[in-house]
Amino acid sequence: MIIDTHILLSLVCFSFIIKTAHSSNSSSVSNSDSFVLACGVSSAANDANGLNWAPDSKFLSSSGNSITATAQSQDPSLPSAIPYMNARIFTSESTYQFSVLPKMRHWVRLHFYPSSYSNFDSSNDFFSVTAGRFTLLNNFSASITAEALTQAYIIKEFSLGPIQSGSLNLTFTPSSIHKGSYAFVNGIEIISMPEIFEPASMVGFSDQTIDAENYALQTMFRLNVGGQYIAANNDSGVSRTWYDDSPYLYGAAYGVTSEAERNVTIQYSSNVPRYIAPVNVYSTARTMGPNPKLNLNYNLTWVFQVDANFTYLLRLHFCEFQLWKDNQRVFDIFINNQTAQSSVDVIALAGSMGVPVYKDYAIYVSDENSDDDLWVALHPSASMKPEYYDAILNGLEIFKINDTSGNLAGPNPMPSPLLQKALSQQKARSFAPSQSNKLGIIIGAIAGGLAGFALVTAVIVFLNYRKCKTDGKKSSPAGWLSFYGRSRTTKSKITGKSSHLSTLGGGLCRHFSFVEMKLATDNFDESRVIGVGGFGKVYKGIIDGGTKVAIKRSNPSSEQGFHEFQTEIDLLSKLRHRHLVSLIGACEEEDEMILVYDYMANGTLREHLYDSQKPLSWKQRMEICIGAARGLHYLHTGAKNTIIHRDVKTTNILVDDKWVAKVSDFGLSRTGPSLNQTHVSTEVKGSFGYLDPEYFRMQQLTEKSDVYSFGVVLLEVLCGRPALNPRLPKEQINLADWALSCNRGGTLEEIIDPHVKGEINAECVNQFVETAMQCLSDQGINRPLMGTVLWNLEFALQLQDNPDGPKPVAEQKANDAYLMHTTLMSIEEEGEGTVEMDSSKAFFSQIVNPRALPGIIIVLYVSFNTILCLLRLY
Repeated sequence: MIIDTHILLSLVCFSFIIKTAHSSNSSSVSNSDSFVLACGVSSAANDANGLNWAPDSKFLSSSGNSITATAQSQDPSLPSAIPYMNARIFTSESTYQFSVLPKMRHWVRLHFYPSSYSNFDSSNDFFSVTAGRFTLLNNFSASITAEALTQAYIIKEFSLGPIQSGSLNLTFTPSSIHKGSYAFVNGIEIISMPEIFEPASMVGFSDQTIDAENYALQTMFRLNVGGQYIAANNDSGVSRTWYDDSPYLYGAAYGVTSEAERNVTIQYSSNVPRYIAPVNVYSTARTMGPNPKLNLNYNLTWVFQVDANFTYLLRLHFCEFQLWKDNQRVFDIFINNQTAQSSVDVIALAGSMGVPVYKDYAIYVSDENSDDDLWVALHPSASMKPEYYDAILNGLEIFKINDTSGNLAGPNPMPSPLLQKALSQQKARSFAPSQSNKLGIIIGAIAGGLAGFALVTAVIVFLNYRKCKTDGKKSSPAGWLSFYGRSRTTKSKITGKSSHLSTLGGGLCRHFSFVEMKLATDNFDESRVIGVGGFGKVYKGIIDGGTKVAIKRSNPSSEQGFHEFQTEIDLLSKLRHRHLVSLIGACEEEDEMILVYDYMANGTLREHLYDSQKPLSWKQRMEICIGAARGLHYLHTGAKNTIIHRDVKTTNILVDDKWVAKVSDFGLSRTGPSLNQTHVSTEVKGSFGYLDPEYFRMQQLTEKSDVYSFGVVLLEVLCGRPALNPRLPKEQINLADWALSCNRGGTLEEIIDPHVKGEINAECVNQFVETAMQCLSDQGINRPLMGTVLWNLEFALQLQDNPDGPKPVAEQKANDAYLMHTTLMSIEEEGEGTVEMDSSKAFFSQIVNPRALPGIIIVLYVSFNTILCLLRLY
């Protein structure tokens, strides 16, 4: 790295300046070169992390054009009242002046909390911010940005080069094109930093470079690839925040994450100072996985939405902590489908294992194709014939570089299509007729159709039935808001991120304080423990004056950690279904990770199968299996993307006070393959005894892996014994293997749970066993879909209730019944209403026993559900 002499001299005092500016014991942070200001406060105050924020008034060149105000409400996701609950509001152009060292680069961070302040309407917050000759923001609206990104507060981070005059002026100007507009700011940070930028090669132009030292830059994304969130106070002295990279991965090809072993030491070199990135970035990584054939057929790809017509600097961080020789792992780097560098060998670049290196590239993103995406992709260099066909990345930073006019400002982001749909539906509901009026409309439509236009009604019902089936699969429930900007139009930027819980689940997760959790559990009293799992202990708690909840607290020594915590919130915040456990909220304070769920009064399914004073009856077991199958079928087909649970077992099927089954524990869940893929390549996770053998061998995950695990659950229900029992003879230890062997030998009936053996009729047990055996097929392609499993179980229950009733005489009839059933079920699964659930179940029983259901009633029922579907659509 080329560093000017004055930078070397300045670095002597750099560490002291940063430490002083961010010291929790400092009474003032406004020293000669670093400033941390809470705007609109009258005296200095500390935030929740102990950082001291000084008042801003003395840095204003004139305070006559501004007022101070306090936000009228505090969003629970705010990390601290300081600096966000107070604001400085400007009705005309106003300037802050800061005296800074003329030869140092500086971070400029602006904090915004769009809320109601005095008589100012938050929808009028349109303004610009300039820093000397650079335009940082133009016609910026914090409220629009926060709404589009589903965040409570916004942070914009910039890096300004040395200011020779020694005076940094920040000017806030309300927009002249919006009537009644105003500017505001809640917090300002001016922090001196070393010169971390240097010339970067222009992608697509082998002989051109861009010298970033001479530019101002805006931080767009800063990712700890393959690792977890790193807070600013854990950065390597430059107060940066690093985020998880997984939300930006393209498709289902997530690769494999890994962490350096304890015996591997990260050793910085003279070319890569420690402040370039913290140890936590270089000690975690994402690679493509162990399958060379698979790796040669795909790219490990990240996609980012950026502002068009700007040049971007990309910094890729590498550190090889698994391999130690040249040519073991060699790969190519592509940026926007152009080769940035071929044949990258991290060991060759660094010289040895455990030594960090980084590579900088610059690329111009134009709007020629109306596309504002920035793609980063890695692919093995097959031509080099490395020992492993793989690629690795540890960290990634993306910066926007100012244009020739000194501008860094981009447009305000637009809400994603899903968010726009949710907002429009919310508005529509406020003008919609009452429920009783809706019912009257429905009844009137049905009666009129049956009375005068029976034939026409039948045709319309059929066409609308097909429309509901088709359109229903394309749209997702309104509650599924885009997380991390998966939608192509959401601009999710790292500088706009708020705290974890404000961004996880699209802001739909309630934030509990740690104090609330201690009160709810009597300070985590051991007498409150109702279960222990891989994540930690589960406590029975009381919140909101009497509501019973289950509180799951992470165990620091557990193998499950923040990733599982994050996944659980991401999924359950957005999924609502009668047969999925409901997440109420979460707590992430004081190094704690806590999840709060609805309380399931009857515990786990496992508790009621064996080691129980009163084992479940066969019918109860069947109904619980059917409920769990409904929940899994919804995960596989009813959500926006296929979701693979990956840890289906009897302890993860909970039962409420009405014996309704609910699938729980989504910490290991993964998004399924896309349309053009057959599986997800990932490291094997799950519980022994339930693991899909094909997934275990090939590390290729599909929804059929859940089907296999559910087949083991069915055997537990039938046999009343655990999936693994090491106290039994060797051939009987694994229930799945033992049951398959008994079934082949015709002796499976001998291992049925004696508590229910006398209750089951032969027709039912044959159907049940056949379903379980199909689920346990060694190859996933031979296993049924979860929807088929569900239909088979419901048919088995009908055989149990009515063993002498008629059966489908042909497979096609069964398929037709299943088609009708899945259509009706898809309507039910968009909501939580029990009425629709019960009616669907009743209707299915009539399909199995058609003598009890006249044809006209079928038309009436389907018409009713069709109109319900249309009401949801429109």
